[in-house]
Amino acid sequence: MEYLIEYGMFLAKAATIVLATLLIIGSIAAAGQRQRREPRKGRIKVTRLNDHIDEMRDTLREEVLEKGAFKLLSKKERKRLKAEQKARIKELKAHMKEEGDADEERKPRVYVLNFKGNIAADAVASLREEITAVLTMAQGSDEVLVRLESPGGMVHSYGLAASQLTRIKNQQIPLTVCVDKVAASGGYMMACLADKLVAAPFAVIGSIGVLVQLPNFNRVLRKYDVDYEMISAGEYKRTLTSFGEITKKGRDKVQEDVETIHQIFKDWVKNHRPSVDIDKVATGETWLGSQAKERYMVDDIRTSDECIVTACEAADVFEVEFELKKSLQDKLGKAFASSMEHVFQRLFKSPNEENYQ
Repeated sequence: MEYLIEYGMFLAKAATIVLATLLIIGSIAAAGQRQRREPRKGRIKVTRLNDHIDEMRDTLREEVLEKGAFKLLSKKERKRLKAEQKARIKELKAHMKEEGDADEERKPRVYVLNFKGNIAADAVASLREEITAVLTMAQGSDEVLVRLESPGGMVHSYGLAASQLTRIKNQQIPLTVCVDKVAASGGYMMACLADKLVAAPFAVIGSIGVLVQLPNFNRVLRKYDVDYEMISAGEYKRTLTSFGEITKKGRDKVQEDVETIHQIFKDWVKNHRPSVDIDKVATGETWLGSQAKERYMVDDIRTSDECIVTACEAADVFEVEFELKKSLQDKLGKAFASSMEHVFQRLFKSPNEENYQ
């Protein structure tokens, strides 16, 4: 009897969740219909990382040092910064008077961009805007540093993402790519464009290969006498499909296409990293950062944090992010996903888990 009561309570909870889900999905869909005709706009957000690092240092100093020592150090630091700023302004004014161009002698700038890729490389939508903004200001004495994380994905999507990085190189702006976790397949296609490619010791690098996979339900359809019709024009308009019969001719054509794309991928890597032995690394394998360095697939073993802190010592470092204006549909969707995750965690949590919190 107790089991039936618990089962009934579970069904009631499940029904409540399903009903709430349907109501929220309906609200989101309605909001999406209202906002579908409105263009999605965004804005460029710029953060000076030198200031961020200084703030962290000053906060730690305030907590660690004695009050008197902290005051003296802060006063000395303010005096130094004021003197440097005054000298810089004087130098710029003198240069403007002599040459009429104050920008030639300015402090170098490093522009930090972030790319976190998924299968469809959706982050390219922001990357292209960020690069466009940076190229309006960057000069040959500056640098673009891209923090890149991606396991790869669709060829055409990552081809476009790599082409965006090519825009930086075409403007003769030094490009550094930092990989803290993974740059595989399409991710490495992007990363190998760098003038300097830096990876963390345990970052996953490589996977220079091409993969095509899909389930095929043709035998299931035939078993249940379900007809599947596909009308096409062109001998190879469709080769492998999920429901059609797989033929040797179709399979051979896909294999040929895969081999062609793989060769183009290999040529791309070899062109941008001529020191690699492409036949040894283009096997679809991945290596950790230190192993990749031995194969000349990366240039240095460091984290992006080390690169940025070092850059702040000699340059003005700016993180540039393009933020899309979130629609009501996006906000509701995110809130709904977060709420449902919390509900299911609470609903299906075992009693043992609660004992160890």
